[in-house]
Amino acid sequence: MVSVFIRRELALLARQKADWLNPLLFFIIVLTLFPLGVGPEPNQLRIMAPGIVWIAALLSVLLASERLFRDDYRNGVIEQLVANRQALMPFVLAKIVTNWLSTGLPLVVISPVVAMLLGVEPAAFVAMMLTLLIGTPLLSILSVLGAAITMAADKGGILLALLILPLYIPLLIFASAAIEAAGMGLPYNGQLAILVAMLLLAFALVPLAIASALRINVS
Repeated sequence: MVSVFIRRELALLARQKADWLNPLLFFIIVLTLFPLGVGPEPNQLRIMAPGIVWIAALLSVLLASERLFRDDYRNGVIEQLVANRQALMPFVLAKIVTNWLSTGLPLVVISPVVAMLLGVEPAAFVAMMLTLLIGTPLLSILSVLGAAITMAADKGGILLALLILPLYIPLLIFASAAIEAAGMGLPYNGQLAILVAMLLLAFALVPLAIASALRINVS
């Protein structure tokens, strides 16, 4: 059942290319403008790189979240799924997976270009790749939760940011700390372990909260 919904979401993304192209372009533009704004000094960019990468990543994922459930809600699809409770959880899981495939995975793919642009050292680049691989699924899960809560709101974008940005803060702290520690030659296994624990906890609990939010909005 999950695979059926995933194919449906991928087909919709193929027709609505702006839903996944805009966040990727936003990520690239932010990372391109930062060196122009703070100056081309390599050491300064290297120090700021962890925060720059992760702030751009979380804002890019947030940008793609507002419309995740909006069309399905207006077309009555979610109402039908809520009536058939067995189909609701596969729908939620498919949304999470396809949201990561369309937003998080492209960020991981272009991370080598980001590393060259910001002058990231090889050790810090490995840490950046690991944190993006672990952290972007967590970003997607939390953004889907925010989209489910705000899907019936008229101005859901502002409300979505207010709800979800505070939840991003622990991820931003530990991911940036891991990259910074790697750049200084220090171990960062502890930060990665915390990120993995956060991801597993979110994957276990947040889909249930998303399903509950969908039911509440429909009712």
